[in-house]
Amino acid sequence: MKKLIRIIVKCLKVTLVILVLLIITVLIYMRHPLFGEKPSGKRLELIKRSPHYKDGQFRNVHNTPQLSEGYSMGGVLYDFMFKKRVRLRPVDSLPSVKTDLLALTPEQDVLIWFGHSSYFIQAGGKRFLADPVFSGSASPLPGGTRAFKGADIYAVNDFPPIDYLFISHDHYDHLDYKTILALKGKVGKVICGLGVGAHLERWGYSADMIIETDWWQDVDLGNGFMVHTAPTRHFSGRSFARNNTLWQSYVLQTPAMKIYIGGDSGYDTHFAEIGKRFGPVDLAILENGQYDLAWKYIHMQPEEVLKAAKDLKAKRLLPVHSSKFTLSNHPWDEPLSRIKAIADIPLATPMIGQVVDLHNNEQVFEEWWKGVK
Repeated sequence: MKKLIRIIVKCLKVTLVILVLLIITVLIYMRHPLFGEKPSGKRLELIKRSPHYKDGQFRNVHNTPQLSEGYSMGGVLYDFMFKKRVRLRPVDSLPSVKTDLLALTPEQDVLIWFGHSSYFIQAGGKRFLADPVFSGSASPLPGGTRAFKGADIYAVNDFPPIDYLFISHDHYDHLDYKTILALKGKVGKVICGLGVGAHLERWGYSADMIIETDWWQDVDLGNGFMVHTAPTRHFSGRSFARNNTLWQSYVLQTPAMKIYIGGDSGYDTHFAEIGKRFGPVDLAILENGQYDLAWKYIHMQPEEVLKAAKDLKAKRLLPVHSSKFTLSNHPWDEPLSRIKAIADIPLATPMIGQVVDLHNNEQVFEEWWKGVK
């Protein structure tokens, strides 16, 4: 009996040591710059004056639970680990086009999508880049959430100088540490939500490069270019702290058109409000993918994406947030198939790297995801 007790005590000690070492390792790793920086000082004081900041956190327009009614975190984790999920990643390499971005002429008004929520816009002679992720991963963990084969054909060296970099929020699949570091010498200004600038400054961006905004602000870029900031229904956070930076969307107004840069969002009344204030928009770029009924308040189903586009009074819809990373439980090609089946407004569904003509709503795109295993 005494021998058994000694064995149990020894096992408990070993377990405790392993647990302590694990905690220490996590705490040390959490000091890595990729986790960013919490807002402080004058930046935090500015945040506290925002009407959308309350009790130490930014808030959505309406109450937004992380999980829908009837779901629990334990149940979601169990399903993720043990429930059979099919075709989450393509077996084949995704078809793509390697457009030479450096060869584009200034008079070309075009958009190039790079999978998920990263895309390049050239309009009116200015160049814009949104939520670039070119490291091949959407996770802070080494080897985690890898890009699909064929979805990572672009690198920072492929880009010309960028006038304005848009960041919708600070999640890893939208704000990528390695990509932001590599872009530092190519970017003129960064436009982001309140607090996100703390991450950027830690990563070497100077304060005068960063334009931090609250919802419903106008940023005059000069020469007929304007950016209107607007809400989304989502959340933020790169570590254990949640919602200490602001998530948002943008209406990019050029001398010739309006483009809605959507970021991540659940469906809500803000789309109609944006449409009322700034619509119609020539192109709405909306997240359509990584959805689940368990988190319906923070990501839209395809049917809601179409409804949001109509609320925005969009003349054309570009669905994004798919075809690069697995962050949900649906088949990888389901978002595009579902939106294509119901769309009754012009739809842009380019292959990664394919040129979208911003002046041609009749441009035809192949259903390139069909036949990809």
